Amino acid sequence: QVQVVESGGGLVQAGGSLRLSCTISGLTTYEHAMGWFRQAPGKGREGVSCISWHEWTYYRDSVKGRFTISRDDVKKIVWLQMNSLKPEDTAMYYCAASRNDHCSASWTSEDEYIHWGQGTQVTVSS
Repeated sequence: QVQVVESGGGLVQAGGSLRLSCTISGLTTYEHAMGWFRQAPGKGREGVSCISWHEWTYYRDSVKGRFTISRDDVKKIVWLQMNSLKPEDTAMYYCAASRNDHCSASWTSEDEYIHWGQGTQVTVSS
């Protein structure tokens, strides 16, 4: 049984940093690209970042230069380092395993992902 568990969320002031972790079990992680999504209150879920099996990385424009995704397939952990946080980054953040080993052109689509965690809340105060 595949389990995806996020951690590391919390309350932080604008300009601060957080590091989210995603721990995966029951899955051969190097066969899957991994993604981070977020969902703010009243909004749809949006793709934040994706990392392929060979560690090519992709980001939505609003987080480029501030967020960094990384992975360790031995430990089966994916991280999202978030710096220079803004109030608009406030959301529930989800980790997900893609059906592909690479981040496709549709990496921001939820349909690309087959295993999801329950999310970790990030709140950025102004």
